[in-house]
Amino acid sequence: MILPAPHAVLDIAGDDGAPLRARRHGNPRGNRLIVSHGNGFAIDGYAGFWGRFLDVFEVIAVDARSHGWNPPADPPGHDYVHLARDLLRVCAAVGAEFGAKPTAGVFHSMSAQAAMLATLDTGGLLDALICFDPPNVPPDGPARAAMLDYLDRLTRWASGRHAVFADPAELAAEYAATRSGREWADGTALSMARAVLRLDGECWRLCCPRELEASMYRQGAPLDLWPRGRQFPMPLKLIGADPARAHPSPTALSNLALAEAGGFDYTAIPGTSHLLQLEAPEACAAAVREFLEAAGLR
Repeated sequence: MILPAPHAVLDIAGDDGAPLRARRHGNPRGNRLIVSHGNGFAIDGYAGFWGRFLDVFEVIAVDARSHGWNPPADPPGHDYVHLARDLLRVCAAVGAEFGAKPTAGVFHSMSAQAAMLATLDTGGLLDALICFDPPNVPPDGPARAAMLDYLDRLTRWASGRHAVFADPAELAAEYAATRSGREWADGTALSMARAVLRLDGECWRLCCPRELEASMYRQGAPLDLWPRGRQFPMPLKLIGADPARAHPSPTALSNLALAEAGGFDYTAIPGTSHLLQLEAPEACAAAVREFLEAAGLR
């Protein structure tokens, strides 16, 4: 889809001063969704998913620090502690600027983990939470070994990935050549490439430096994030990749194990891998709408 221009842009400072930029889209009279993305990506690249809510909801699009619209932040703050605090700052600033209203968070992967941590630490500022395929590492079992190997492979890949491109189409071609990228919805590869690159002179450079992206994968295992559903004070929906597909993503197996161990309200999107909102945006949006209606946040 064509990315809509935001109605407003709100500049927010993280508690360590990291610059964060939230954008207001959609129906300002509707209930609020705050949406964010996975490691190394940017939320504008998910517009094929969150754009489906603009008719009914006010959508606040937020990039993680050093991603997307945000200027680079100091590397010492690029960790899950600061990402969790950033989300709390964003929720508070958005409410103060645009008014209090029923608000749900819709987060993928890295941002879903940050939202879980923020909620476990403080109770959070959200009325409902939707977590898409957080890459939590089980404390034991076969899914743990698969996740550790997965995070190790992603760390090595991110450390050596291309950082500079002649044009966003060059990165889009790289995305489209990956196993997951071949399954992305039409136009998503180019949209994501435009979202994660910043023009630097005559070339295009990754907004999130590859060493910072790699560092987040390294932090996955020590995070020790394996909560129970009863620890969350608000309705929480876990939406995962398909554990039944041939060669499932390790995250699909991890989220199935998390749902069973933690008693979460859980849905797997058939046929998808870890980047499920990019692969099946319509099915992912339908799962969110169903949950929000049941939670009274329609």
